[in-house]
This record gives sequence, structure tokens and C-alpha cells, in this order.
Amino acid sequence: MNKVLPKMQNQFHANCHSVLIGSLPIKEHRAAIQLVAEYAAEIPLWVQLPIHKAERMIAQFLPGMPGLTDDNGDSYIDTEGTLFDEALVAFYEEYLAVIEGKKDINNSRFILTRETAEGFYVFLDHIRTLSTEPIAVKGQVTGPVTFATGVSDRDKKAIFYNDQVRDAAVKLLSLKAAWQVKQLSRFNVPVILFIDEPALAGYGSSELATISREDVIACLDEVIDAVHAAGGLAGIHVCANTDWSVILESSVDIVNFDTYSYFDRFILYPDQIKKFILSGRILAWGIVPTSLPDDIERETTDSLVKKWKIQMKAVEALGIKKATIVAQSLITPSCGTGSLSPEHALKVLQLTQSVSRTLRKEL
Repeated sequence: MNKVLPKMQNQFHANCHSVLIGSLPIKEHRAAIQLVAEYAAEIPLWVQLPIHKAERMIAQFLPGMPGLTDDNGDSYIDTEGTLFDEALVAFYEEYLAVIEGKKDINNSRFILTRETAEGFYVFLDHIRTLSTEPIAVKGQVTGPVTFATGVSDRDKKAIFYNDQVRDAAVKLLSLKAAWQVKQLSRFNVPVILFIDEPALAGYGSSELATISREDVIACLDEVIDAVHAAGGLAGIHVCANTDWSVILESSVDIVNFDTYSYFDRFILYPDQIKKFILSGRILAWGIVPTSLPDDIERETTDSLVKKWKIQMKAVEALGIKKATIVAQSLITPSCGTGSLSPEHALKVLQLTQSVSRTLRKEL
């Protein structure tokens, strides 16, 4: 069931507008925001620059974790240190103080700092200067499954398998997501917050075989609920295949999937897709390729528009009106461009904008 306030739902209309995923392969945040201004003016976002180690998707959200330890540039959670229990108690005391309104979240560990998220602050400055109001603004947070399977303890064991530490990680990410929504809500337009979950591409495989469906759903729902409570729209981005029933049956508002490479897998969940769309929620189609340079070089606006229309007809065949699908669709790259060459990243941005504009004109 969708838990977003109806007011926020009614304010945002997808209508095949384009949305970018958060990363770019450049060094300067001012240059990144100029690309956003040029290619994502309708739904601008803050940009992660993973060329800087502190801005990689795990590192960027690590500050604030109890037991966080740096060992010659490698970070881990020291659950065996003598001070860990005290650090954990302090974490939960601060979390509860923020939740109960006894502590200002802006003076807490749950904010993004300039040291790890300079792009967020550059983005705030950029939004203040706009003469034309965007239809929405976008932020992002590393998803709890990706984060908790990507962060380890001293023995190299993922913290996901430590219930206590995993819970702290989920609460950290939840409040960092909520803080972003509150900051971005000052601009009086809908706020979209994507939960980036590349690790879910391995869900159900031997790599994540011991992770239960219930644990995945509980982690995701806690972050989604925090976004909703702050007044935002929550999206989940998975850049490959996964068990889409888990995502589609969650309380998320936007599902972002790699439709360029994996539509044939996605459409295997017809009942869930139909229910998701008919509940008023949004599909964000990752129609612009980002995985293979050859695909990026080969594809054109026309070829991608044609591909999308074929896929859209397959969804229409589930018993959903074409107008409904168009109204509840966003156009995105299949993933972020942080690992691409600057030239390929630029073409991805150009194609995303062009495909969106073409579809909006034609449909």
C-alpha cells in the first residue's frame, strides 16, 4: 500500500520526464551542476563524484556509524573494540533524541557533510539561483542492503549479518535520507529520494543466499517510511536484474529498473507490475544504456524511443491503458555514469534528455 501523503502524489506528474542517476565521472562539482542545469533542468539533482574516494557510494554515507574505524584508508566497523558498546548506546540515544524532537537533526550525525557530499551543498546553492521552478528535485542515498553488505567488521564479515549493527546502519541511512528531504523541501516543489540498491542484483544468488526476503523488505521499508514521513517520494534504483516482486510489493513510489538490458526479466512479474501501476505509482525506465561503451555509441534517440515503445506495449498488454503508463513513467539512464568516460557520460545525458523530450512530444 502506498504510504505517501496524497498531497505530494498529486503535486508530482511524471509524464515521461527525465531523471538522472546520481554519479558523474568528473572532478569538479561546479562543472557537474552545470551539466545538471543543461540536461536535467526539470528534475535537477545533486551529484556524486566517485573519482573522489570520500564520495563513493558506501564511503559517502559511512560517517556517523558507531564503531567506524579507519585502517590506512580502509574503513570497517570495529565491533570488538572496548568502546563499541558505548558508541552504540550513544548512537541510539542521539537517534531517539532526533526522532522525539529533543535534538535538532541539523546538529546531529545524521546530516551529509561537505567532506563527503560537497555536491549536495553545491546543489542547494544552485537551486536558490533558478529563475524557473523545477517540477521536482532529487536526492539519493545508498540502500540499506547495499550498504550493510558492503561494510564489514574487523573480520571482513558484512555487517548485514550482525542484527544490531545492521539496525544501526538502517537507522543511519533512514535519517540521512529524511534530512535530505527536509532540506530540499524548502524549495516548495516535490522531493524525490532514490534509494540506490545495486546489491539487490545479487539477491537470490549464492552470494546473498542467506539473506531473507523478510530482512530485505524490513530494511527497505524503514528507509522508505522515513522518506515518506519527511514528505518525500521514495524511489528504488536497481541497475540489473533482481526479484522484482520484492520491490514492486514494497511501499516505494518509484521503481527504477534497467529496461534496456533486463526488460525481459522485469515483465515476468505481470501481476505485481499491474498492481503497482494501477495504485498510481511510477515506473522509471532505464532505457539509456550505461554498461557497455559499444551500446552507448551505437544507440540513438530514435532507436531508444522505438525500443521503449515496444516495451511499453508489452506493459499495456497487461491490461493497463497507454495513457496511464505514459503519465506514470519517467525516463532515466540504466545506471549512474560515474564509471564511464566523460564522453560516454555526456552522450548518456544527451540521450536521456532527448528520449524524454521525444516521447513527451509524441505521446
